[in-house]
Amino acid sequence: MAQITEVKLLDDLDGGEAAESVSFSLDGKSYEIDLSEKHAAALRDAFAPFVSSARRAGGSAAASRPRMSARTGRSREETAAIREWATANGLEVSARGRISSTVLEAYENRGNVAPPAEPVVEAAAEAAPEAEAKPKRRSRKKAPAEG
Repeated sequence: MAQITEVKLLDDLDGGEAAESVSFSLDGKSYEIDLSEKHAAALRDAFAPFVSSARRAGGSAAASRPRMSARTGRSREETAAIREWATANGLEVSARGRISSTVLEAYENRGNVAPPAEPVVEAAAEAAPEAEAKPKRRSRKKAPAEG
């Protein structure tokens, strides 16, 4: 069985047939009203002098801007690139959260100075022989008591 559902807009001012729904905001509140072509034109004409002097705020233009970190002003793409670079260069960086200032500084100076990962690796390699030089302790089994 087939059904046909018809939606008919009624002008919210005079109850006649409406041509469109018009959305607008005022004082931080959003409104939508169904209006005939005549009433929609009258609304736009009434707003025209105010719209021509106003600046745009919010809306879809803001949604299309890249999100920035509140502190650093870096986009998600840039912080992802910093994390990838740090990992590739042997620096310790978390997958989420704040990026340490030493990692950020190394990233910003990546063309000028070698990353500090190499000295850390050498220091760990030097410490390893000292650990091996210490004798291992072994537990001794006590001989069974003679009775």
